[in-house]
Amino acid sequence: MSLSFRDPAGRVVSTEHRILRLVTDLQAASSIQAVLGLDAVRRAVEEGRLVHTRVLSAEEAARIPAAGGAGPAPVVVLEHERIPFPSYPYEWPPEMLLAAGRLTLDLAVNLLPEGFGLKDATPYNVLYRGPNPVFIDLLSLEPREPRDPTWRAYAQFSRTFLSPLLAHRAFGLRLDTLLMTRRDGLEPEELYRLAGPLRRLTPAFLALATMPTWLARLRRGNPDPIYAPRTLRSVEQAQFVLSSILRGLRRRLDRLEPPRGSRSAWSAYETESRYTERDREAKDDFVRTALRQHQPSSVLDLGCNTGRYSLLAAAGGARVVAADADGVVVGELWRRAREEHRDVLPLVVDLARPSPALGWRYGEHASFLDRARGSFDMVLMLALLHHLSVGEGVPFVEVARLASDLTRDLLVIEHVEPSDPQFHRLARGRDGLFAGLDRPAFEAAFAPHFQSLRAEKLPDAPRSLHLLRRRVRNP
Repeated sequence: MSLSFRDPAGRVVSTEHRILRLVTDLQAASSIQAVLGLDAVRRAVEEGRLVHTRVLSAEEAARIPAAGGAGPAPVVVLEHERIPFPSYPYEWPPEMLLAAGRLTLDLAVNLLPEGFGLKDATPYNVLYRGPNPVFIDLLSLEPREPRDPTWRAYAQFSRTFLSPLLAHRAFGLRLDTLLMTRRDGLEPEELYRLAGPLRRLTPAFLALATMPTWLARLRRGNPDPIYAPRTLRSVEQAQFVLSSILRGLRRRLDRLEPPRGSRSAWSAYETESRYTERDREAKDDFVRTALRQHQPSSVLDLGCNTGRYSLLAAAGGARVVAADADGVVVGELWRRAREEHRDVLPLVVDLARPSPALGWRYGEHASFLDRARGSFDMVLMLALLHHLSVGEGVPFVEVARLASDLTRDLLVIEHVEPSDPQFHRLARGRDGLFAGLDRPAFEAAFAPHFQSLRAEKLPDAPRSLHLLRRRVRNP
């Protein structure tokens, strides 16, 4: 299966559960050994910030079945470590996009003393291993002209990192809205149109939108001097200038960091929900017992909110992918997972409208459901079912089918009775339409797909918790 083909120097394929990079360009192939021998690269690999890579021997490469479609024969074949769950920039909260930008700039700065640089700067060069960003595009590292003080990826970094973060901070625009349809980010002219006359003159907009837009108008029809080759008198002078440029980008990026404690419709759910203390303790105990008894190695927490149960699963040793439609709570979970060193990958995904397959012929980025299908030992759906069945009008049986697709084994799910106040709020006066969504209807819908292992009603709320095991399907 071909995963990447846009770099003319090579393509990435997945075959036999391995991630291989087929390097087809002679010049790129000749520099691979030099790249892997760089001190900056070795340190980044040891720190987990750069994907672990090895060069396959000629004998190993010859045994690799042809993959990735038509294309020139590889000169060198690299094998990268497999990141457990690939995610994409349009699924990240702002905090994660910013961390990916910091990683990109750090790598560019650290490569300078060894005469190398990054030829591009896109968030698609980064994946996440748990809450930690990992740079994956080894072909982006290349020797640079020692006396050239320019970074030709400057504009791309601005479009794909700085401008989306600024648009989110200034206008509250969601990153999925901005990035799902803009692979190469937000153009200065687009950002300029979003800003009013006064805002265009503020420092952040002046640098990212206003000046580039005005200069583009002045240069219309003429070559852009930014990309013209330049050389300075000495290597040291060029390195100093380029280092200053990268540090300036880092300062701009840091100023766009989302403030901690941001509020949203669901950010206070953990503290302001209607669960009594007895209900909260019973729910925690139910989930904790299921995790302890079955010890899943991988968990998918859907509707994770700020990650109470994601962190609980990770504390027990599970690798967790956590998803919620609210970017604020996902960002808070990412911060907590980083601080507590928990293997949790938080993503902004609305289960009713999950990330679709994207890219050329829908083949570059798999949909969220395709990536998640059959990838987890346990799926958590806590305080989520009623949002799908009432808020989105999805029948119980459809949720059961989806849960059966996603889990390899277990499902922990919470059912909310129509008499629950939250159910009333979601129904918006249409209670009669959803009156049949009681516990017998829930159990009947899930029975064809799951066997019940345990069920428990909460002490004070009209809610019940269920531990279900996926039925083995007939071949």
